[in-house]
Amino acid sequence: MPVAWLAVFAVIAVALVKIAFVDGMKSGPSVAGPAAQVTTPVVQAMRATVTNTVQVAATIQSDAPAGVRSTAAGKVTHIFLSPGAKVAAGDNLYQVRAEVPAEPAADAGQPTTAAGQPGGPVTQPVRSGPSYTYTDVLAPVSGELETLTVLMDQQVGVGEVTGTVNPGTFTISGSVDAAQQYRLLSKPASARISVVGGPAPFECPSVVLKSTASDGSGSVGGGNGGLSGGAGMSVPFATAIPGGGAAEQGGSPTGTISCAVPAGVQVFAGLGATMTVTAGQATDVITVPLTSVEGSVTEGSVWLAPAGATPGPAAAPGAAGGEPAEAPAGGPPGEPQQRKVQLGLNDGSVVEIVSGLAEGEAVLEFIPGAPAQMQPGPQFAGPGSYPAGG
Repeated sequence: MPVAWLAVFAVIAVALVKIAFVDGMKSGPSVAGPAAQVTTPVVQAMRATVTNTVQVAATIQSDAPAGVRSTAAGKVTHIFLSPGAKVAAGDNLYQVRAEVPAEPAADAGQPTTAAGQPGGPVTQPVRSGPSYTYTDVLAPVSGELETLTVLMDQQVGVGEVTGTVNPGTFTISGSVDAAQQYRLLSKPASARISVVGGPAPFECPSVVLKSTASDGSGSVGGGNGGLSGGAGMSVPFATAIPGGGAAEQGGSPTGTISCAVPAGVQVFAGLGATMTVTAGQATDVITVPLTSVEGSVTEGSVWLAPAGATPGPAAAPGAAGGEPAEAPAGGPPGEPQQRKVQLGLNDGSVVEIVSGLAEGEAVLEFIPGAPAQMQPGPQFAGPGSYPAGG
């Protein structure tokens, strides 16, 4: 029995030695660790159609009442209409009588004829009483005679404001930032208006683009100016586009864009709306994303992709003629090269390349050194950003 136990212990000892010093020295299967590869996003210049369409959040305002100004100095002798009456431009509102001063008498003497010969005696006409002129003051615009402050026998002066006519018309206006103003350098002729909760979209002619610097108040001409006019309904300002979406939003306002609401379109002051203006279209032109260009008007810079860079999925498949994009000449290899380009229209996403870049050339999708752009939607700021609990 002792010999049997010694044999068992010997087998156990040999097994432990094998596990510890033989099997333990063998290399185990390798486990892949986390890895990342940093690539530079690259796109290719490709042909597309660029439609320069700008959407502006706007509001509808009542046009300011037009002042009635006296066109003559004198006494009011007749009032044709009373406040509240409907008037057309040029209607008589009231009449002003002005006395004509008598002409000074000519010196008595011996007049001469056209041939230079003495003529007959001079006779002066004798005026028995004063002479007067009568002037009718007219309505400046069509609408409703809102106020008329003159009284019978009242003395009025030239240019004196004696009443107001409410035209009952409306203007739609909104603010534009610098980027939108640059895109509207080619002044649009009309705008398409979508009123929140209002009628179907309609065309609004005679668009007026005004810089805030040229208007001390920063307001659009034709606003209500603090005077009431038209409908008195007030609706909270809304920036949503009817049917979904939102108007473009940029930096600080640098100007205003406005147009008169056509007659026959039923609107109310205070309604929110969206102005969609189109200022040019370029068909089948070379384009790149705006993020690839430093500058967005007239002239800019792009960075040519280094050799071996692969265009992303947003780029056109293959360069012009089916050849891959070539590496830029000059400069250290593997570094992007800056190139000046001439710019045309842009639609807020892509920009037209007038010259300086050929179709199929690869450029960096983002300007080197540009700050990262925040993605829309909620951003996770890490642990502790949200309160604990249900």
